[in-house]
Amino acid sequence: MCHVLIIEDEPLVALIIQDLLEEEGATSFEIAATQSAAVAAARTHKPDFITSDVRLLQGTGPAAVAQIFDELGEVPVVFISATPDECRPCAPPGIILAKPFENRALAHAFHSMV
Repeated sequence: MCHVLIIEDEPLVALIIQDLLEEEGATSFEIAATQSAAVAAARTHKPDFITSDVRLLQGTGPAAVAQIFDELGEVPVVFISATPDECRPCAPPGIILAKPFENRALAHAFHSMV
C-alpha cells in the first residue's frame, strides 16, 4: 500500500499526477492546494510519497514539505514546478521536475524512491 500526498494548486495537474501514480501502483491519495492543507493532510495520514508544486495558492510546497519532515520525518518527495529555480529548500531527498513534466520521469522517480 502506498499513500501519496499531492501538493498542487492546479486541479487538472493534480489529477494527471494522481492518474499516473495510480497506474504505477500507488493505492491512495490526498490532494492539497495550500501549505496548511498539505501539512494537515500529512498529519491525518502520513504519506509514503509526496509530489509538490513550489508556488501554491497560500504558502509554498517546499515550506509544507519542510514542516512535514520536521513533524513526521523524511518522506520521498518529487517537486514538480514551472519555477524549479524557486524551489528552496529542495535539497535531497527530493527530485525536481520542471513543468511540463514527462510521465516517464515521474514514474521513474516514483519507482526509484518508494
